[in-house]
Amino acid sequence: MEKSKIQMLYDASHALFSQKELPTFQQIHYVKDLLDKIEAIDVGIDELGMCDSPVSDASGDSSKGLLCGQSFSEITYIHIHECENFSMGVFCLPAGKVFPLHDHPEMTVLSKLLYGSAYVKAYDWIALDCSGTQTVGLGGKVVDEVMKAPHEPSILFPRSGGNIHSFTALTACAILDVLSPPYSEDFGRPSTYFSDIPIPSLHGYAILEERPMPSDLVVRGAPYIGPPIVTVNEYQF
Repeated sequence: MEKSKIQMLYDASHALFSQKELPTFQQIHYVKDLLDKIEAIDVGIDELGMCDSPVSDASGDSSKGLLCGQSFSEITYIHIHECENFSMGVFCLPAGKVFPLHDHPEMTVLSKLLYGSAYVKAYDWIALDCSGTQTVGLGGKVVDEVMKAPHEPSILFPRSGGNIHSFTALTACAILDVLSPPYSEDFGRPSTYFSDIPIPSLHGYAILEERPMPSDLVVRGAPYIGPPIVTVNEYQF
């Protein structure tokens, strides 16, 4: 039986991020190419679907049991997979919602805009302190653009590529992420939120400062109902 696109992405991500050696440029771009082939329907989302509930009736003719991409009223996270080495999931944002500036400490992140359009702003630290837990300093803007699907997947690294970024949904949109390693409070990889204060005399630069998680940030959960993934542990039985 032919593997689903999401199974192929899982297999490649597991092979890449579970190895002891640091991933090579070619290996990361192989995963990026697989990510680029994935569409909303490949993760169980009907991007144009309209229904009263985020999850349609499986017998419905229009959405065939898929999640309805236009029906989310809050930012919604669809958890696909997580292990100690990487995680996979989809953020669905209704038009007008903002996922504020946040970082990805010591993480490599591959992202694919599955549908819709979003304004993306991203910074890197200009001078990173030795602790790896910097909470205030000078940031240089590396992304400041409107992204509209279809769009080439992005790659950010622990210290480059826009590790601190935000999304503003201009239309209903969804972003598929592969993060390695995943967020973990226990292992010193929390998600930290930031405010940015532009420096008028230095175009493209801002002072970044840690802030509490915004009180109006609501992230709901929705079930993953795309093609099932057979994980490495399941292969062993």
